[in-house]
Amino acid sequence: MSVCIHIEHLSKTFTKDKRSITALGDFSLDISDGEFVCLLGPSGCGKTTALRIVAGLEKGTYGTVQVHGKKVSSAGPGRGMVFQEFALFPWRTVRKNIEFGLEMKGVPEQERVRISSKFIELVGLKGFEDSPPSELSGGMKQRVGIARALANEPEVLLMDEPFGALDAQTRNLMQKELLRIWAATGKTILFVTHSVDEAVFLADKIVVMTARPGKVREIIPVELQRPRDRTSREFIAVRGKVLTELDEEFEIAQARERSKE
Repeated sequence: MSVCIHIEHLSKTFTKDKRSITALGDFSLDISDGEFVCLLGPSGCGKTTALRIVAGLEKGTYGTVQVHGKKVSSAGPGRGMVFQEFALFPWRTVRKNIEFGLEMKGVPEQERVRISSKFIELVGLKGFEDSPPSELSGGMKQRVGIARALANEPEVLLMDEPFGALDAQTRNLMQKELLRIWAATGKTILFVTHSVDEAVFLADKIVVMTARPGKVREIIPVELQRPRDRTSREFIAVRGKVLTELDEEFEIAQARERSKE
């Protein structure tokens, strides 16, 4: 399987109130074509920063990010982004929200309708094409966000806690729907989450990050058949391993903070 995303020695330093804060430090990771990878780590470890750099929405201070061998230097249609906030245009219908990127690229109307119809059906929104976002549930709004990202035919789908604002029942449903969409499209997915359960349910592998400055602490493969049973002994064992890594990293971070006092 060929490498889709190649991240090498990536670091990112922000300047705030004349203070330098290093969010990422020597973060390296390879993700294969069609792989579903979750980033998990302590709050503030740079998960979202890494995702935004891969998307081209921010630039790293040092290091290299490549997608299929091409250096990422700016945002582009090859990397679709799905945010935690639904980020839909309230004055545009479901179809028109999904077609927004296509309009910006100058795709003719007939072709836009064909593409949007394909993804409306894929994400299960047939019958809601002409509905405004105000008439949709949270889960349905996020389906629109996913369809909008996919409509541009990206090589990679980047997802920043896309289900974080949903209630538990809807979140579980959307996780299953995302796996269905992933299986149907074969996209490479890099997914940021704070939920260990979500990561074990979704991922081919889980990248556990260190506390800030974030780098890879451990890569844990999830070799469980899908659909996964959250109550199974095997699922609980993987979740326990991930929690152990996170707990140990939390202790290291706490000790580091105490040493500064």
